[in-house]
Amino acid sequence: MDTSKLKPNDPRVTSHYATIRGKKYHYIIGEPQGAKVGTMLLVHGFPDMGFGWRAQVPYFMSRGYQVIVPDNVGYARTDAPADLSQYTFKSTTADLAELARKHVGPDGQIVLGGHDWGGLVAWRMVDRYPELVQRAFVVCTPYMKPAAQYTPLEDLIKAGILTNFTYQLQFHGPDVETRIQGRDQIRKLLNAMFGGQGPSGEVGFRVSQGVLFDSLDGLGPSPLLSPAELDFYADEYARQAAPEMRGPLNWYRTRKLNFEADEELAAAGQKKVAVPSLFIAASRDAALPPALSQSMDEQFEDLTKAEVDASHWALVEKADEVNSIVSEWLDKKAPSKASL
Repeated sequence: MDTSKLKPNDPRVTSHYATIRGKKYHYIIGEPQGAKVGTMLLVHGFPDMGFGWRAQVPYFMSRGYQVIVPDNVGYARTDAPADLSQYTFKSTTADLAELARKHVGPDGQIVLGGHDWGGLVAWRMVDRYPELVQRAFVVCTPYMKPAAQYTPLEDLIKAGILTNFTYQLQFHGPDVETRIQGRDQIRKLLNAMFGGQGPSGEVGFRVSQGVLFDSLDGLGPSPLLSPAELDFYADEYARQAAPEMRGPLNWYRTRKLNFEADEELAAAGQKKVAVPSLFIAASRDAALPPALSQSMDEQFEDLTKAEVDASHWALVEKADEVNSIVSEWLDKKAPSKASL
């Protein structure tokens, strides 16, 4: 079958809606041409949507997987509730567990993939729903166990810790959603976030600062997306009511809420993750450098680690390499057909 990356509104996949815990979710499904070996659920991050997995979906369809890819809460065609608690890991994992069970049944299992915020969602699904997740792979986002105590991000940054997350202070505030409104501004923002540069190497985003609004108009096209793909992103983001970026940015406003929602996990004591897992670091990821994953080995019973020479956008920048790493890992971890 054709394993080239998905195009906007690609006929190889079908578009679906489901009401999940009171919210309308949009997702695509790709079906394998031959015998089905399992179901894969792929979870995106910021500033992305289900289309961020466009280079993976056809590939894993060709490997026999039914592939389900939602737009996360707040994004594109999925609802963007005002209640911030709907964006916590506890809530979003419950949403995605219900979505998965609509397709695999109450006792079925999935192969789970995540990137960026979707990686943290995937790790919390492994924590909360280990019976649902047969195997999990995450690109760029290291596992972070539930915190035993709350520390504001501002305090960590002032102490010289997690300075790579300085941009999140801007995202938490009102500036981006206030200044980036309407399709054209959204397109310029996304072009910057996906690596568009000016004639002298100017950028529109730095992890140490956030969005550089004055640079957006002068950036050339991102090398990671075609103009048609970027148009599709902008069109989909613009489906949300103004301010259109509020839903996606709400994910950066849940740090305290996530701590409170995950207190039960922290109080239960840290057990090693039992679900066989794969972590793929990106060597040039400025937001999530590979060094953040150094302590992961001791937190898993069965962890495989790999690294690709890529920026944060490894899913498209090194798509073939990522796909091969995941595929080889899946083959090594293949369960008996009886368990599927």
